[in-house]
Amino acid sequence: MVRLSFVFLLAVASGAAKPNVLLIVADDLGWNDVGYHGSEIKTPNIDSLVSQGVELDRYYAFPLCSPTRAALMSGRSPLRWGILGPLTPQVTGGVPLDERLVPEIFRDGGYQTFMAGKWHLGHSHVDYFPHNRGFDSFYGHLGGTLNYYLHTHRRVLDWQRNGKSLEEEGYSTHLIADEAIRNIQKRDKSKPFLMYVAFNAPHGPLQAPDSSIEKYAHIEDKYRRIFAAMVDELDAAIGRLLETIADEGIRDETLVVFVSDNGGEQRIGGSNAPLPGNKGETREGGIRVPAAVYWPGVATGPRLLNQMVTAHDWLPTLAAATGIETGVDRPLDGHDMWPAIQAGEAVARRPTVIGGGTGPNPWLTVFSGDWKLLRVPAQRGEPSRDRLYRILADPLEENDLAAENVQTARRLGRFLDDFEMAPRIGGATPQRGATKRATKKGGGGGPAAMPDDTLPQAPGYAERAARD
Repeated sequence: MVRLSFVFLLAVASGAAKPNVLLIVADDLGWNDVGYHGSEIKTPNIDSLVSQGVELDRYYAFPLCSPTRAALMSGRSPLRWGILGPLTPQVTGGVPLDERLVPEIFRDGGYQTFMAGKWHLGHSHVDYFPHNRGFDSFYGHLGGTLNYYLHTHRRVLDWQRNGKSLEEEGYSTHLIADEAIRNIQKRDKSKPFLMYVAFNAPHGPLQAPDSSIEKYAHIEDKYRRIFAAMVDELDAAIGRLLETIADEGIRDETLVVFVSDNGGEQRIGGSNAPLPGNKGETREGGIRVPAAVYWPGVATGPRLLNQMVTAHDWLPTLAAATGIETGVDRPLDGHDMWPAIQAGEAVARRPTVIGGGTGPNPWLTVFSGDWKLLRVPAQRGEPSRDRLYRILADPLEENDLAAENVQTARRLGRFLDDFEMAPRIGGATPQRGATKRATKKGGGGGPAAMPDDTLPQAPGYAERAARD
């Protein structure tokens, strides 16, 4: 029997009682970058979601930004469209325009739909921009990396509202939270809302206010110190969002989802310990990331969910949680995990493929029951190799069982071989144009810090996109 609370029954029974959805995505936040996993970084607001809600202990993203966001928005595998890595400015495509995305589904279901933050699902044509993919309003940036103070990507302004560039001062984490709070406060209170807040923190470059860096002066590694400050600012911004929901009197009517888009980048101070691997890989550290769900009276805890949940799952899961129809006319790769999240029900899963990478050959993995087949791409003269793990018993991937379980390895290897995967999409790089010296630089630095000390005279990415 499905155990649904009275609050949830009301939410499904009445359109007016449909819950608000606050979907928060961190960028490159690793397993060991949150307090509740024992990190030296303090994240009291993220920790509060875990302590009051449902901790998704086996939540899997894709190994890089764009593939995860494509899966999250569509419920389908980005590998089917060739989205294997970050959609950089030279990429002319994005998530296909005939795919039905989460904001379109919610808008058609009677929701107000807002987005603040990082899109990373198409630069080349304005039709790919968020405000043309179902969001009533979009404020933020299109690309992957962003100077936190200058709001530039590859020395081109990448900060906009609904397709028009903005030149503003301020730290991007603060500005994204400010916009989300404004949207919540100024919403039409007669309708529920979907608020998608996609922070660019703690993705590089390493930049944070000095006051936050000083809080972590005890961390000897300078990259980890600045990274910790960036996570601290992210957590404070999340706290402001949660406080706004409480102040607006809608805490009990709001479903909050918090996830990271991939594992941490160790090169700039992120940590996935004790999980092996890094951002860009499908070893556990690259794809198993912090995640939690909280809806007072419905998805509450503290409760630990050990079932696998993936980035593909949010479209069907959020639709089920809110009682709206998806209207999707093609098979989804994601599963409706709401029974598991809300009531701990066991959900049967088909084999799940996760992959991506920036090299000529992607990292790939397939999960089937408690098995994980990891296909490591050919690199440094070494051929590609399949490794097989009992991942529930061996999350550190220490015991390769492929030689002992030949039939299972072959079966899962054939599944990967047969999986529909399009060639990587790409295109020409837009002309950068003239630049001038900036008047202000962001603090911090490190191996991923961009040489972004210039502001553009040429149009920003918002205006460079085709409109024909």
